[in-house]
Amino acid sequence: QVRLVESGGGLVRPGDSLRLTCAASGRTVSTLNLAWFRQAPGKEREFVAALKRSGGMTSAAESVKGRFTVSRDRSVNAGYLQMNSLRPEDTATYYCAAGGGNPITSSLRDTSIYEYWGQGTQVTVSS
Repeated sequence: QVRLVESGGGLVRPGDSLRLTCAASGRTVSTLNLAWFRQAPGKEREFVAALKRSGGMTSAAESVKGRFTVSRDRSVNAGYLQMNSLRPEDTATYYCAAGGGNPITSSLRDTSIYEYWGQGTQVTVSS
C-alpha cells in the first residue's frame, strides 16, 4: 500500500517560489507515475504537472509551463513540485498523486489513472 503526504505549502507573495514535497511510503515513487493536481474553493480539481514512471517524460498544464517543474528523488522516495514566479491564480490546495500502469502522455492529465492521493497542502499567493 502507498501513502502520500504533501508538505511545503504556505503563504507567499506574487513572484515568489515554493517547492512542494510528496513523501511516499510503501511502493516507491520510482515505480509509479507521479502527478500534481490543484483545487481552488468552488472549482474542479485541475491537472498541474506529471512525471511518467520511466522518469524521461513530463507533462504540464499550459498555465504553469515554464514556471513549474515536477521531479522525483528515487533515493529518498519523494516527489517534488518546484513552483517559480507564483501568481495569485496559483492559489489552491495542491495534491500529489501516483499510479501504476503505462498510460500515454496525454492520459497523465486524467485523475482516473491515479490510485494513490495525498491529503493536500495549501498554497496561497497574495500581496
